[in-house]
Amino acid sequence: METDVLIVGAGPNGLMLACELGLAGIRPVVLDTLPAPSNEPKANGLLGQVVTMVDRRGLYERISGGQQQPEPAPYFMFAGMGLDLSQLDENPVSVLPVPQPRLVGILADRAAELGADLRWGHEMLALEQDGDTATAEVAGPTGTYRISARYLVGADGGHSVTRKRAGIGFPGISYDRSTTRIAQVTVPDTLVDPTAGGLTVPGYGAVPPFLGQRTERGGFTYAPLPGQPPIITTVEWDQPAPEAPMSLTELRESVHRVLGVDVDLGPPPGEGPHALRRLVGGNNRRAERFRDGRVFLLGDAAHVDSAGGQGLNLGMQDAINLGWKLAAGIRGDAPAGLLDTYDAERQPAAERVTMYAQALAALLAPGSDVTALRELFSELLADRSCVQRIADLTAGTDLRYDMGLADPHPLVGHCAPDMDLYTPTGPVRLAELTSTARPLLLDLTGSGAVAEALADQSERVDVHPALPASAAPAATVLLLRPDTYVAWASSSPHPSPEELADLRAAAQRWFGAPERVGA
Repeated sequence: METDVLIVGAGPNGLMLACELGLAGIRPVVLDTLPAPSNEPKANGLLGQVVTMVDRRGLYERISGGQQQPEPAPYFMFAGMGLDLSQLDENPVSVLPVPQPRLVGILADRAAELGADLRWGHEMLALEQDGDTATAEVAGPTGTYRISARYLVGADGGHSVTRKRAGIGFPGISYDRSTTRIAQVTVPDTLVDPTAGGLTVPGYGAVPPFLGQRTERGGFTYAPLPGQPPIITTVEWDQPAPEAPMSLTELRESVHRVLGVDVDLGPPPGEGPHALRRLVGGNNRRAERFRDGRVFLLGDAAHVDSAGGQGLNLGMQDAINLGWKLAAGIRGDAPAGLLDTYDAERQPAAERVTMYAQALAALLAPGSDVTALRELFSELLADRSCVQRIADLTAGTDLRYDMGLADPHPLVGHCAPDMDLYTPTGPVRLAELTSTARPLLLDLTGSGAVAEALADQSERVDVHPALPASAAPAATVLLLRPDTYVAWASSSPHPSPEELADLRAAAQRWFGAPERVGA
């Protein structure tokens, strides 16, 4: 049995990759050891740049359940300290609440629509590869079989069998000081602030929704997600790990220690399953490499962190970065070295999240010395430039890819900014032009000369002449990769022949020469 791409793991990251490949006409096989998608509540939403990306793939309305467009959050918490994001000219922090089971269901439906072969209850047992294929031994409901693929992608979580079978190390740091307790609960109506949506806890004070509180004894978060019971989370340090299974009584006792007061928490309604778990310690680890020959790693298989909320932002963007590159390799028009750029680009992204996670842990720890550090940090957060820096780090928009240009335009290497445009067929958002996941040349000069420069690339690059809705666009010409990162840009109203030659070179660097080249 053979396929172009075999994806091991049908969580959000593996399914996002299946969707990306499907948009490129590739029909992957996706394996998962579970007999059906899990109903266990894990992640509670999407944060940061991945919200922009699901919008640019036409998935935002499906996930949000409404017709609205993404809006940046006016406020966010960093290590229990408030970030006033409303003061920023460019606020990158968007939040899209969605329980992970619902997200998995939406992505699974979309992947199936695009032709993916989803196989639940299929476990990879062994892996081998040569120069041309990767072959997996798989145990399925009807027995064991072998399947070969041109590329195999491990999206099978922090305990990745793919990573282990490929012999890829997973160095990092494990912490055993913290104990995190998470549960879906009911809270008395008298505690709920009907205006702000948070809690008013007698003896403690206001607890805003979704924004973690840090005390000298630990952390507390109240998350009233729509359509499900609210989630209470506590974090404590240097507590002996109980031997008994996690219970609501244990959570109530933890809340009392953290806040110093009792909070009347009850069991959630309905049959569930409901979140009720205890996590002891944490990990910040990153695979030694994200590619090994025909095998790739993404999501938690490639990196795990204790940052909370960053995992899906990082992992789903791994999938968006890798999908179009694998498709080019399968079609045979991938420029030399294209597949190696996945590791080169996503390793630094994971490294930034590891730094973020470790900084959070340091700033949330107990102790008067940490409290003093937090006081200083709070003063720094009165500076708008500091808020911008942390907002960009939180959203993942501070990352800039090396596009191989000596003196690039300021937008090059960054994810393209959102913009409203006027095209010959009417007004359109950039997100509407990127839903096909194809390379895109956006010509805002009005002359047509730019489009002519890539006339022989028309089969690979979609050209869109348009006019910006704003009077001062950030650039007049943008060449976007399928992941919507800017590969080349100019601010000239009339690009020179030399600039157009650079544009052609950039298109060939990422999408191949007009003639077909080998993978």
